Amino acid sequence: MSASDAHHTVETVWRMEAPKLIAGLARLTRDVGRAEELAQDALVAALKQWPEEGVPRNPAAWLMQVAKHRALDTVRHEAMARRKQEELGRDLEDDHSAMPDLDAALDDEVGDDLLRLIFIACHPVLPQEARLALTLKLLGGLTTEEIARAFLVPEPTMAQRIVRAKKTLSDARVLYEVPAGAELGERLASVLEVVHLIFNEGYAATAGQDWVRPTLCEEAMRLGRILAGLAPREPEVHGLVALMELQASRLRARTGPKGEPILLLDQNRARWDRLLIGRGLAALEQAQRLAGSLPGPYLLQAALAACHARAPTADETDWARIAALYGVLARVAPSPVVELNRAVAVSMADGPAAGLAIVEALAEEPALRRYHLLPSVRGDLLSKLGRHREAAEAFEQAVALTRNVKEQALMQKRAETARVAAG
Repeated sequence: MSASDAHHTVETVWRMEAPKLIAGLARLTRDVGRAEELAQDALVAALKQWPEEGVPRNPAAWLMQVAKHRALDTVRHEAMARRKQEELGRDLEDDHSAMPDLDAALDDEVGDDLLRLIFIACHPVLPQEARLALTLKLLGGLTTEEIARAFLVPEPTMAQRIVRAKKTLSDARVLYEVPAGAELGERLASVLEVVHLIFNEGYAATAGQDWVRPTLCEEAMRLGRILAGLAPREPEVHGLVALMELQASRLRARTGPKGEPILLLDQNRARWDRLLIGRGLAALEQAQRLAGSLPGPYLLQAALAACHARAPTADETDWARIAALYGVLARVAPSPVVELNRAVAVSMADGPAAGLAIVEALAEEPALRRYHLLPSVRGDLLSKLGRHREAAEAFEQAVALTRNVKEQALMQKRAETARVAAG
């Protein structure tokens, strides 16, 4: 094997195994930052040795073994408190003594380790932006540069964000464990929120030149599938997976040849991914079986996405059911954004005047004052009612509020069309 082939193999193995490696090391060291440093040491060793000695039979086990040796050296040589040295050293020595059966040990423990790491990376003690960054770094295997590029911030800014997140976890002495009892629901909600936010940033980017970023969608779906495998009895986990799969099925149809946005009702449904739709509907059925008569917000949103997925054409969409589902969602997880979405569904089911009445009632909502989709929806409904001058003003307001270049262009075009119609 050539050096370049070996390096490519190392990079591929690292991308696949880094989350599990860091998760296992974090369990032993009780320190996410230290675990990542040890994993990076193992990566450096692989880059040096594999081109000369060949790729080992079990690359993941090799990386873990090297990282544990580094950890043992650290325990022996660092001047740390005696109690921590004894506890950490004993855990590592015990684990090291079982190294001949390392493959089996990794298989047995990797699920629990990954689940612990997910809960750590998404811990509520961290601000939202830090949870997003740390999750993509530790569990997504993305580089700091890749994460910075995805969220349109300078790389040094993202690096500092990740460093601060690790320090916050360390200072707060966050336990490396899966929460139990009443805490589990709150912590799981935080995890699902992070995964959903990553997906949404890929599905409809808040800023920048691109309206969609499929890489972020794919990463969120991968994390969701991992979580579904680790927590198979949680209906909201399957609900979120279903929601992401069903929405991702439209990605190819959401943009035109130049990356311009194509709205849902104008999309070529032949370009929708039928495989993802099938997977999403199966995940939705699993979520519904587990939830019974108590559907959660992700399950309900997946059910809404399923209505669109099942409609052969836009004209055949069951808008009455969609409006009813939004009514349920508004009771389960009330928010102005849900109410705005309900307004769209009501307008399609009962006419634009009915939808506009709901939108106008939301005009003073503080949470929506800087939300560009409020004037965008208002402009659409005003256009349908023939109030084109008002519609143009609403679309121009949406242009001023959005930070996404492609979406700005779409709103500007709609404003111009409305002005022409107004005469």
